[in-house]
Amino acid sequence: MSRSSRKKTSRDADPHLTREAKKYANPIPSREFILEHLATAGVPMARQELAAQLGLHSEDDLEALRRRLNAMERDGQVVRNRKGALCIVNSKDLIAGRIIGHPDGFGFLRPDEGGDDLFVSPRQMRQLLHNDRAVVRVVGLDRRGRKEAAVVEVLERNNQLVVGRLYMDSGVGFVVPDNKRLNQDIIIPEGEFNGAGHGQMVVAEIVQQPTKRSQPIGRVKDVLGEHMAPGMETDVAIWTHQLPVEWPEEVEQEIAHLGAEVDEQAKQGRVDLRHLPLVTIDGADARDFDDAVYCEAKPKGWRLLVCIADVSSYVQPGSALDREARSRGNSVYFPERVIPMLPEVLSNGLCSLNPAVDRLCMTCELYINREGQVTRSRFYEAVMRSQARLTYDQVAEMLIEGDPELCATHAELLPHLHQLYALYQVLRDARSKLGAIDFDTTETRIIFNQERKVERIVPVVRNDAHRLIEECMLAANVAAARFLLRKKLPALFRNHDGPQAEKLLDLKEFLGELGLRLPGSDRPTTRDYAELLDQVRDRPDSHLIQTVLLRSLSQAVYSAENQGHFGLSFPAYTHFTSPIRRYPDLIVHRAIRHLLKGGTAEDFDYSPTELQSLGEHCSATERRADEATRDVTSWLKCEYMMDKIGDEFAGIITSVTSFGVFVELDDIFVDGLVHITALDNDYYHFDPVGHRLTGERSGMVYRLGDRVRIKVAAVNLDDRKIDFTLVEALDVRSKSRRRKTGAAETTGETGAGDQAGKSRRKRGKGRTASSPAKAKQTDSGKPGDQPTTRKRGGAGRRRKPKTS
Repeated sequence: MSRSSRKKTSRDADPHLTREAKKYANPIPSREFILEHLATAGVPMARQELAAQLGLHSEDDLEALRRRLNAMERDGQVVRNRKGALCIVNSKDLIAGRIIGHPDGFGFLRPDEGGDDLFVSPRQMRQLLHNDRAVVRVVGLDRRGRKEAAVVEVLERNNQLVVGRLYMDSGVGFVVPDNKRLNQDIIIPEGEFNGAGHGQMVVAEIVQQPTKRSQPIGRVKDVLGEHMAPGMETDVAIWTHQLPVEWPEEVEQEIAHLGAEVDEQAKQGRVDLRHLPLVTIDGADARDFDDAVYCEAKPKGWRLLVCIADVSSYVQPGSALDREARSRGNSVYFPERVIPMLPEVLSNGLCSLNPAVDRLCMTCELYINREGQVTRSRFYEAVMRSQARLTYDQVAEMLIEGDPELCATHAELLPHLHQLYALYQVLRDARSKLGAIDFDTTETRIIFNQERKVERIVPVVRNDAHRLIEECMLAANVAAARFLLRKKLPALFRNHDGPQAEKLLDLKEFLGELGLRLPGSDRPTTRDYAELLDQVRDRPDSHLIQTVLLRSLSQAVYSAENQGHFGLSFPAYTHFTSPIRRYPDLIVHRAIRHLLKGGTAEDFDYSPTELQSLGEHCSATERRADEATRDVTSWLKCEYMMDKIGDEFAGIITSVTSFGVFVELDDIFVDGLVHITALDNDYYHFDPVGHRLTGERSGMVYRLGDRVRIKVAAVNLDDRKIDFTLVEALDVRSKSRRRKTGAAETTGETGAGDQAGKSRRKRGKGRTASSPAKAKQTDSGKPGDQPTTRKRGGAGRRRKPKTS
């Protein structure tokens, strides 16, 4: 190799050398530079050859390169061929991704680089478990035209511990995983039961992962207890979804010196906002407060301050605390318990904007005109003192009902609250003009009695105080996204895609049957969705139309590249307002602080590749939290219905599948399945586009949104399934409205559901306590990109809908 060639490939030519030098005392070439070098070579390359060409010769350099290449292999950036040479994983030949298992034995690979999922057959899934990472190659198309994958290499095993119920037979045991996506039982050899008995809930440690020819083998590591013990549903969900609960010892050591008050030295050099009447507005039983607001009138509009807890001042990159927060990704809220992302000394203490104490904050200052447009914004580090801890109900009673006692108590704050309310109305109208989608959905809360049994399930009522805070948070999040884009600094954005082509086609066909049309041709906008919702709001089938519109949308994700937020109708959006409980917000705070200190994209701690990986990880932990809370809610709803077998209820059809209809019961908000075999008065054909089952002879139609009366037939707590039988259809349609369909019964709705429908129909299964309609929520499903969360910390439960 010539001297000029060596110069180009040496570590000195690495454009990311400065970033690597900040992280390592003896930096080696970055991942990007290694990949670029392998791509330029164009052939597989041995590690020794790569090291020589990169100018790495010392033992320390070679060891560091070995570790980096191993990490790149774990992350699916490179693989080794049979000779041990390194090959780049590319989207054409080899695809790296995460395995999404299905209860019926097949699975999907979700590519790291995005794009459509690949179908993994049951035969290929024998060597895999849900959440494993693998490299696959495309071997063709399945019978539905989807790309089908064959496993090349398993990159990462993510199921060392599995929770489930132990069964014994002839001295041999097996654990049936509680997570139904883990479709293989864990074999427990004789002598490995650890005192567990038949039928108990246990934690099994996998000592031999599955192969093409054998099931996973394990041993009982821990016995959780009897199946119906109080709180078992939450313990099972924590183990099933591998949620970290205990704090590592090194984290405990790092936070040992933290007290209840902010150090005076930490307040220096910050903008002092302690004289302003900033207030927090949260649920009545909230324990941590991560945002405070203040609003004052200006000649041309308003000045709004959104102050967010400055978590980034306490959680330093690379620390044990940071690693643990990153691993958790977010806090997880169960009906009676919270698994926090940060230790309580921070989440409820130093970082919480508690009243009458000094706190560090990151402030977004916005100037908004009377048309609701942000004319100027800036970010800065500040120190503040909350003047009051207000609840949503208190604010609504003061601003809307004019409660005299509350108004007198908070007389000094009232003028600023009225300005906040006036600004909220302007912001809401401005966002409505942009076409933001406002789906009318119902959130619920579970109320327990003293024995910790479900007493009732109630809807959560939102008022204008909730919406006021949401609009403030949305404005701050949009300002943060614009600031990062303006400075061209890579960060984590919150992206929400519009409808995919296949779902859009089905949606338009469905609307056409109702005499409706979605504007926008092949690329409808958010405004098109919003206009259609307004058009049908007074129709008797509006609930049906809204549900189908909601299901046509995808799920929001985190990404290093801004792609806009379809549901909120924002060209750029990020999460800035909840760093106490969401790791992406913490990354955004670090990016803003980096810019405030004069930093650039070149010397930022995170590369675009690292940020993309972080985005995927945080999206995965968010899905994990949703699945865990959904499992607990389904368990509790099943437990609530166990003594109601034989009772009759009225409800509404929330989902129609090839194997039956799911019905949500009025007032108690529990879902169950009327299986197609229970509709024994006719043969029924499934129309996935029309979301209906139609009787072959009678022409009887059961459609999404129809009202029915059912009887509770069975409850299966193990599988979180409730069976209903139909008593009568409450929606009576004339024969002129009934439409027979010649379509043959299909295998399901869309995606994985098609395969699931077929298998469940064969086995007579498929009933669940939470219908598929609820399984996927988008950020646009609730105003302000808000997932409803419930939390109990000590005194009670908390709902925090403003976390945009």
